[in-house]
Amino acid sequence: METRRENKMGTMPVPKLLITMSLPIMISMLVQALYNIVDSIFVAQYSDLALTAVSLAFPIQMLMISVAVGTGVGINSLLSRRLGERNYEDANHVATNGLFLMVMSTAAFALLGGFFSRAFFEMFSDNPQIVAYGTQYLFICSVFSFGIFLQVAFERLMQATGVTIYNLVMQGSGAVINIILDPILIFGWGFIPSLGVAGAAIATVVGQIAGAVIGLFVNLKKNREVSLSFKGFRPYGRIIKEIYRVGVPSIIMQSIGSVMTVGLNKILIMFSEVAVSVLGVYFKLQSFVFMPVLGMSNALIPIVGFNYGAKRKERINVAIRWGCILAVSIMLLGMAVFQLFAKELLMMFNADANMLAIGVPALRIISLSFTFAGVCITFSSVFQAVGNGLYSMIVSVVRQLVFILPAAYILAELFGLSAVWYAFPMAECVSLLLSVLFFRRVYRKRVRDLELTDEEDLPVAEGV
Repeated sequence: METRRENKMGTMPVPKLLITMSLPIMISMLVQALYNIVDSIFVAQYSDLALTAVSLAFPIQMLMISVAVGTGVGINSLLSRRLGERNYEDANHVATNGLFLMVMSTAAFALLGGFFSRAFFEMFSDNPQIVAYGTQYLFICSVFSFGIFLQVAFERLMQATGVTIYNLVMQGSGAVINIILDPILIFGWGFIPSLGVAGAAIATVVGQIAGAVIGLFVNLKKNREVSLSFKGFRPYGRIIKEIYRVGVPSIIMQSIGSVMTVGLNKILIMFSEVAVSVLGVYFKLQSFVFMPVLGMSNALIPIVGFNYGAKRKERINVAIRWGCILAVSIMLLGMAVFQLFAKELLMMFNADANMLAIGVPALRIISLSFTFAGVCITFSSVFQAVGNGLYSMIVSVVRQLVFILPAAYILAELFGLSAVWYAFPMAECVSLLLSVLFFRRVYRKRVRDLELTDEEDLPVAEGV
């Protein structure tokens, strides 16, 4: 089995490898995006105030996902490099220590959500109904967050070994369960009472827990590269440090999105609660565009990481080139949909005339940034794969904190609500320039001069 894995990661033609590894992740992430949207569609039918509350809760959900995914990126990057080096004992330690870190993260969010959910919503609204809805939703999602953390961990363990088809099973199963439970728990059915926003939260965490359980089973039964044995387990500081060397910049990079969204909500709520709902709806909709690109980038990380560990420069070059091609193509398609069907997209959320007036130009303006973002995401994955996640973090900080928030505030003060949305494409142009600069530096220092030192011990490449 190990030989087949090495032949696939080290010798399968890279375009085919990237596509075959990406497709299951893309589909699973599209399913994930679907159930996020369905969640909001049902909540919008329940109450306009409920939609506003869920939109305000979204940054904290993003924060939880950011910590889970960021830690997962660190696990993925280090594990794929150890497998490329054929250091299987260390690879097992990476897997078990990664799961340990996920459990610790769950405990932290359970405590924060349990004690501070109401205080968070009282920062944004004095409407008691919004505060009540939001507190219910966030309390449940954070206290029972172990499902999302463990599911992400198990997904990354499979990705690092080059097997991604099971991610579709994990995420798909959780998404289907969530979609089925949403209307039942939100509106009630038979002997099940209407639980409203709390029902939406319960459906979400049940789906996540189901995905985690399936992920555990898949890794125990199907993962032949990594052994999940906790007998005699102890945390390894060396490995935890290495995971977080890539993981922490990724966590910060993605968590900044939560900070940005909180800041934008503070700016938008000066105009109306509807503007906050529009931003929340946008983030749900754009996940349909960004999730496939992120799926591709998740496949790109172990491919680049493995071949970086195996010192195969040409395969790294081809992987990066095809990553950019796929990312830009997806983003162009997404931009076209937002430009042509903005009204129809908003109508899925029971948009009234006021929401359409704000939301249609917002979607069209923000989507102008999509193509630039595709290149930035690809380069960010390369930085993480070769162990330099700091550059990804810097680009994200500049884009979302240094540029978007100040620009949005200035545009709001000078030109009103309609100008706020231009902060997105402006910031993406800046991040593209910075990403290109960092990529040239990383390539020159880490990739350009790679040479095989033990070529006779490595599988013969069948093509790139």
